[in-house]
Amino acid sequence: MDLESKVERVKMALMGEKVAAGFSGGADSTALLDMAADVADTVVAFTVDTGAMPRGFIEGASSIARDIGVEHVVLKMNLLDNPEFTKNAANRCFVCKKIMYSSIISEARKRGLDVVVDGTTASDMFEDRPGVLVNRMFGIKTPLLDAGMKRSDVIEYLRSRGLEYLDETTCLATRIRTGEEITPEIINRVSYAESLIRGLYGDGRIRVRHEGGSAIIEVDEPERLLEAAIIRHLDDELRAVGFSRVLLDLTGPRKTPDDAMIYRPCRDAESRIMFEVKLPYSIDIAGTCRELLDKEPRCSEKMGVIMLEVGDGNLTIFRNGKIVAKRVTDREEAEDLLLEVLPHIVRGMSVNETVSE
Repeated sequence: MDLESKVERVKMALMGEKVAAGFSGGADSTALLDMAADVADTVVAFTVDTGAMPRGFIEGASSIARDIGVEHVVLKMNLLDNPEFTKNAANRCFVCKKIMYSSIISEARKRGLDVVVDGTTASDMFEDRPGVLVNRMFGIKTPLLDAGMKRSDVIEYLRSRGLEYLDETTCLATRIRTGEEITPEIINRVSYAESLIRGLYGDGRIRVRHEGGSAIIEVDEPERLLEAAIIRHLDDELRAVGFSRVLLDLTGPRKTPDDAMIYRPCRDAESRIMFEVKLPYSIDIAGTCRELLDKEPRCSEKMGVIMLEVGDGNLTIFRNGKIVAKRVTDREEAEDLLLEVLPHIVRGMSVNETVSE
């Protein structure tokens, strides 16, 4: 499906609705907000100030919402005072999004906004993001995902519209290794480190991981920091604010490939083509089967597998996260099948991620 068709699907889902949009100012939520502003009856952008966001985050989000012409509401909520968040368990992102969207939904209801949306895309489904469980729990709509929009689609849309967006919108708590307590001191230390590097590095993605007191610097082009004077400056400054060691990760940030399907030749017949993808989490077979009922799936919770026909193709979904497409002619057709079922995939929740209501 081409970009124009995907955008049309998003707009059809939002047409005439009273929309509350979770808004970070990042690429995904900016694209969604712009589409909603075109067709919805009412749109309000909600941003939660958690006390753990990058510097300039709120100001940047406000500026973008203003440029689009949408009312922007900032909800203040210091998650650093919440022990469930600061203990930094494996379910931290789930806890964070649950608290944030509880606040957004409450405020939306007061304003008579009956549709709450967020900017989850198809690309997000290929990453380990426990927070997506909150969408299903609270009935949050995901128009970009439902339309099969990937991150590359979002960027293409923003460029076509001449829209700016924020590069850094992820919570600074994501920089802290799971199990290490999240404290205001560590958040401030990471925030200072990333601002310092931004001044030296310029535009591009920057992350400073806090692991056991060490600062692990991740940038897209590490060679831009490989000058003796810069290295000495970073080491002096970051050790001065409490880091015990300063390390540069030469691999850089992990990127999710946009072409998710991998070709697997079948041994028994060269004419048969098979593609597969492995999601980085388990799949709730019973829940996913219920979501796919209109497609008449064949499900076996005992075996941990779902099989269904989509058009001329066949998809097999396994509990361990593997999805296999058969009877397809090429990668594009396999991806189209995958994008059609991804919105219906229900992520499994591990024991460590379980959170009481």
